[in-house]
Amino acid sequence: MAALETPQSSTLRQAFGNVLSVFILLLIGILAFSIRLFSVIKYESVIHEFDPYFNYRVTQFLTKNGIYDFWNWFDDRTWYPLGRVIGGTVYPGLTLTAGTLWRILNSLNIPLSVETVCVFTAPIFSAFASWAAYLLTKEVKGVGAGLTAAALLAMVPSYISRSVAGSYDNEAVAIFALIFTFYLYIKALNTGSLFYATLNAISYFYMVCSWGGYTFIINLIPMHVLLCIVTGRYSSRLYIAYAPLVVLGTLLASLVPVVGFNAVMTSEHFASFLVFIIIHVVALVYYIKGILSPQMFKVAVTLVVSIGLIVCGAVLAVLIAMVASSPTKGWSGRSLSLLDPTYASKYIPIIASVSEHQPPTWPSYFMDINVLAFLVPAGIIACFLPLSDASSFAVLYIVTSVYFSGVMVRLMLVLAPAACIMSGIALSEAFGVFTRSIKFQLPGVTQNSPVNAGDTGNVMQNDVVKTEKSEDSLKERPSRKNKKKEKDNVERASVVPKTEKRLSVLPLEASVIAIFLLVLLGAFYVVHCVWAAAEAYSAPSIVLTSRSHDGLHVFDDFREAYGWLRHNTEVDDKVASWWDYGYQTTAMANRTVIVDNNTWNNTHIATVGTAMSSPEKAAWEIFNSLDVKYVLVVFGGLVGYPSDDINKFLWMVRIGGGVFPHIKEPDYLRDGQYRIDSQATPTMLNSLMYKLSYYRFVETDGKGFDRVRNTEIGKKYFKLTHFEEVFTTHHWMVRIYKLKPPKNRIRGKTKKAKSKASSKRSGTLKNNPWH
Repeated sequence: MAALETPQSSTLRQAFGNVLSVFILLLIGILAFSIRLFSVIKYESVIHEFDPYFNYRVTQFLTKNGIYDFWNWFDDRTWYPLGRVIGGTVYPGLTLTAGTLWRILNSLNIPLSVETVCVFTAPIFSAFASWAAYLLTKEVKGVGAGLTAAALLAMVPSYISRSVAGSYDNEAVAIFALIFTFYLYIKALNTGSLFYATLNAISYFYMVCSWGGYTFIINLIPMHVLLCIVTGRYSSRLYIAYAPLVVLGTLLASLVPVVGFNAVMTSEHFASFLVFIIIHVVALVYYIKGILSPQMFKVAVTLVVSIGLIVCGAVLAVLIAMVASSPTKGWSGRSLSLLDPTYASKYIPIIASVSEHQPPTWPSYFMDINVLAFLVPAGIIACFLPLSDASSFAVLYIVTSVYFSGVMVRLMLVLAPAACIMSGIALSEAFGVFTRSIKFQLPGVTQNSPVNAGDTGNVMQNDVVKTEKSEDSLKERPSRKNKKKEKDNVERASVVPKTEKRLSVLPLEASVIAIFLLVLLGAFYVVHCVWAAAEAYSAPSIVLTSRSHDGLHVFDDFREAYGWLRHNTEVDDKVASWWDYGYQTTAMANRTVIVDNNTWNNTHIATVGTAMSSPEKAAWEIFNSLDVKYVLVVFGGLVGYPSDDINKFLWMVRIGGGVFPHIKEPDYLRDGQYRIDSQATPTMLNSLMYKLSYYRFVETDGKGFDRVRNTEIGKKYFKLTHFEEVFTTHHWMVRIYKLKPPKNRIRGKTKKAKSKASSKRSGTLKNNPWH
């Protein structure tokens, strides 16, 4: 047992370990891909949710017309009559990635449709993200922690929720780009390689192309650089890792049309420039220190620091002047919502109305990251034993992501990789301690306990010394005084008493029980992840299911309604609905919409909200002025579908009232409560949304009982004068109405009409619901 290994056997063992690691990574990639296929197996190969339908439509246009037409595409089927320049308002990373995959597969004579490639893009990149997590964690704490983190990320429900087959959204590729950018930054920091620093800037460019969350990277990395400088961990490796990212990364980011000059003009990017100046001042100080005597160094430092402060002050003055000229201080609405969670609800209701922008509840943490929430603290502690540049970055990553996930439930997706990395470190360290304890107390080892105990202790200590030496060798060359101190520290560490090593070994029974509990915890995590992938996150929002005593029920009303619009309306007809359904209407019904999920024009959305909140005649006037032919509403009162337009109606009132002051939220509330029963306010009962949702609803059961609100509606019998029902789906989930044409003038009353013409015009101006 105590025999020394030959160099040949150690090389063979290392090669076997590398092959085994590659095999495990391959299995993890297969796991990450296959666990996301429940949606295809249980339902069909279909695009999910709302935003993915726009991305799918854009990808279709790209593959059909080419890259140049894509950059110059003006889409006249959205935001009528304004339209939208697609090339300048979309993050192109996802579309270009899927389009490139489609072309590569077709060039290899694999004739897959564009829809099929879009459906499976997210599962493919989830495997890439798991491998990127392995690389990042390996740089922080070694191979064992990397493999564990990769396995955890492959199954974590928070990531599965945005990367199941069919979830063709920006996050499908952005999470991989996020993790891989962090890996390249840590790799450049550990090696001081300009090659990895350049790759880091290119990876950051891909992240900018893919998702607006790239601002998290360009703020987190400067925070880590500043932390290293403040804690005295500056080195040339830190400069090499950071400076090319700011210069080259910013230049590349400005090439993305949707970003453009925002890369240098908005407050989200100013932290990187400020730290860029600071690191140059620090680098200059270290350079002067190496070539000047101590006395001259003090004078030079005073001069350099003074000039640096003047430069920083000038830059800050310019930044403050630029920020002060902006009403939002140079921040975007979503960024201000992250810094001040109450900002959106106060000033931008369109942001607050999105469900994924709401703060998460405590159960959602257990649902989305499960047992990882309990392992993260242990991983943070392990990162401090010992603390390195890489481990400090991991700690900063988890701390910031926990904060942002607490503000916006959508950012649980950013927390998931950090939680998996920390949990992987915690599990790896725990298994290392427990397995070493068992190995130390094996019968073959305990026969020569004094000698072998010392050997084990020396081997363990030598590993620590080697690690410290390797880390120190990567840093700047220390002075002679520092070399003496390091030598003394190594000598002191090498004479640790053998009894201390024996005391650090846990009892055999405790180690076995602890490993069994950890395996049990992992099994519970796997079961929960498989359940979440199969049941909670596999159902596409376009097709709904429910179970009852008489079996499984499928609700395919959305596609039924969009199919009716596609086959029974004119190509140039305009369809009005709440913005949630704009992307789906354009992609599936191929009809022009007034607003959609891009939400770039708050006034246009407020116009639709005002129409829905107004009485029937005023609403008809607004829609008629926009050339609207059909109005689509989603209603869940019959089948119990909670995400219908009646539940979203107060947001329509708030957004409409934010632009048109005659719409007031208290007019729709009874004693501060939102009601649709007999106690509802007259304004609520006469609003267009109420009438379009509950028209003929009493005919379904004779009572008009709403299963979502659990009450009988207040106004059961009424007629529509300006709208006519043209289609209602099988389960009444989608209802489509057509605007009636204006009434013809009656002959013989022309003089009377002329005399009242001027008064009508003035009355129209006074009662115009737009003002």
